[in-house]
Amino acid sequence: MTISDYDEVAALWRSIRGFAIRSIDDSREGVEKFLGRNPHLSTIAREDDHVVGAILCGHDGRRATLYHVCVEEPYRKRGIGKAMVVRCMKALQEEGINKVALIAFTHNDVGNAFWKEIGWTEREDLNYYDFTLNTDNIVRFNS
Repeated sequence: MTISDYDEVAALWRSIRGFAIRSIDDSREGVEKFLGRNPHLSTIAREDDHVVGAILCGHDGRRATLYHVCVEEPYRKRGIGKAMVVRCMKALQEEGINKVALIAFTHNDVGNAFWKEIGWTEREDLNYYDFTLNTDNIVRFNS
């Protein structure tokens, strides 16, 4: 994925029901900054001449995180999501990263089923906390 894919990826994000988008982090500028810090790790899937799947992938030198993993609904259950995850994991291994995490909303039944199906472990031994440094960076859920 490169910043030239942004418009198509953002359109995909906006098309997915229940998907959360942040006003600053998920803007063109925010994604460009992320891709600049994590070149060659994020991925997209194209079919029928448009983006049907995307993952933002990055690491801090020790651990990686997958963000905004999504596949357009008509293209699901065809192995596209799993192939993108594997592509990201291979790129991370090449960079010497040994652990990958992600966050899935508890109400995201489709996403949670996907992660369990492909062998990821749901952690129940920790709490996730965050703190908003910029109140203009609001979250909008697609309905």
